[in-house]
This record gives sequence, structure tokens and C-alpha cells, in this order.
Amino acid sequence: MHEARVLVVDDSAAMRALFSDILDQAKNVSVVGAARSADDAREQILQLKPNVITLDVEMPGMSGIEFLEEIMEKNPLPVVMLSSLTQAGTETSLKAFELGAVECFPKPLKATPEQFAKTVGKLGKIVLAAANSNVKDRKAGQRVHVETGTVFEWNGRIVAFSASMGGIDALTTILSVFPQNCPPTVVCLQAEPMLVETFIKRLDTDLKCSVKPARDGAALVQGTIHIAADPQSHVVVEAGQPPKIRLLQRDPVEGARPSANLLFGSIARAAIQSVGAVLTGMGSDGAKGLKLLRDSGFETFVQDRKTALVAETPDAVIALEAATREIALDDIGSAVLASCNQS
Repeated sequence: MHEARVLVVDDSAAMRALFSDILDQAKNVSVVGAARSADDAREQILQLKPNVITLDVEMPGMSGIEFLEEIMEKNPLPVVMLSSLTQAGTETSLKAFELGAVECFPKPLKATPEQFAKTVGKLGKIVLAAANSNVKDRKAGQRVHVETGTVFEWNGRIVAFSASMGGIDALTTILSVFPQNCPPTVVCLQAEPMLVETFIKRLDTDLKCSVKPARDGAALVQGTIHIAADPQSHVVVEAGQPPKIRLLQRDPVEGARPSANLLFGSIARAAIQSVGAVLTGMGSDGAKGLKLLRDSGFETFVQDRKTALVAETPDAVIALEAATREIALDDIGSAVLASCNQS
């Protein structure tokens, strides 16, 4: 992993100073420049050659979204969007992901010293992961419907996915092939909760199956995908006919909440027939839990390094030999369905 060399782009001098200070405190991150506009940023990109950019959505002249589109078309670089719009204007954030942003991070509006310290650690990790991401080979999530006439006969297995950084694009691609009678599916997604709420609504509109936020006691039945992203609750699966989702108010597990390790582990311990898959992401959450699933005799997948936007989590899975197959993003959805199909 190489050091992050960051260019901070924001029309506000106060915000440029704030984020430069935050990032200069982060490990293995250095701020090489700060730009007030898209025109200023173009010049500094050529001169300073940053390997990651933080970019404000709202700027005079060319907006951050417009500049993001230009960057991804002409010279793809990892871009982390920083804006209060990631809290209120989540559609804008989803648009940023579609155009190629690696992550969207909300600006702290009123931060206590403790919250500021957390922001330093979290944003530093995001920027470092972004600098080491696979942006040049990235394919944005495809918003398409499953083909008419696809036949799927469920064999009783449930599906569990985990994802963090890059997960919104990956899930958009994977779930686009799920039919109306898809296998019961649980997703553990590390992302901003308000953004995930909008993402769920969009998927529920776009896909043939139903997509809902994970709720305590929800039955895992065909045709429904449950997405858990509440940072205050873990999601696990309880055995039954049908199995049920349980939300647990417990401390983070190895820094993660909801914890993919806990989700996968609960399925393995309950011996529920299942298929597990770990997708793009930061850190190692999900690797140990997926290993439990594999050791229990269930089929497990991991997104391969070439198609994972951020390969930290896939690398952890591969190091533990937790996956029965490494698989490209475009093939994961069909492979999961095949594993859950009677034919």
C-alpha cells in the first residue's frame, strides 16, 4: 500500500484549511495541494500529480459533480466527494458514485473534539484506501433489469453479502440480475445510512424483486433483499421456517457494526443452507465469518482483485482461504443464483 498524496478541492477557504488539517494528521496521508475551483484543480493535478482528490459538490463555475465527470472521462483518479449534500441530497451522492467517485463523505457540520478525532481517523483511512483503489479498471454499477423469461427455481439456500467501500456500485451490478422470485438475501453494507436509505428506494424501484432495510424479526422469504447499514445495530440470522433477521444492540466487533463476521457466523452456527459472498471494501470484516461458512460446507465467493474497487477485504478473505471461488464482479450475480437454483 502506497501513501496517499491528496489534492483538496473546495471553494471555501475554511473548508480547505479544515480538511487539509484533518488529512495531514492521518497516517500515511499527505496533502500536496488545495484548490478553490475546477480550473485551479486542473493545473494542480498536472503539477502536483496527486493520487487521490477530495472534491466538494457545490462550487462556483463548474460544479464538483461536473468536474468529477470530466476527471473520470479524461484521466481517471480516485475521488472522494466531501459535502453536506451527502446528508441531505443523497441522490447527488448516488450520482457521484455512478460517475466514478470512490466514496462520499459528509462534512462535519458541528463537531465536538471527540467527533473531530473520529473524523480524522475515518477520513484518513478512506483517503488512503482510495489512493490504493482500482479506479482505472472500475466499471460503474449497471442499472439494468434481469432479462424476461429467466427461469429460477429456488433450492432453499439463503444468500448473504457483505461490502463496504465500492459496495454500492458492486451491489447495483450484482443485484440487477436477481429475478422477482430471487433467493432470500441479506446484505451487510458499511456506508452512510442516509445514502443507503436512498439506495434501497432506488433498487426497490429498479429491480424486479423487493428491496427493504433490514428489520428485526423480518422473515427471510423468496423475492426480498434485506440491506443492513445501521451503525447502531448488528444483523444476524436466526434459524426457523423461514429463518428470521435479528438486529442486536451490541458493541462493534473488531471495529465493525454491523459486523459481516457476525452475520456470516450466525448463519454458519445455525447451519442454515446458504451462499456467502464478500465484495469490495476496506479492512478485513467478513473474512473470518466467511471462513466459518466455508468450513461448515457452504459455498462462498469473493470478488476478485481486478474488479474490486477496494481490494483490502477481498485480500483478507483470500489470505484466510475463506472463499471457494474468486470471481469477477460481472459474474457474481449469476454464480450466486446458480448456487441457489434447483436445476
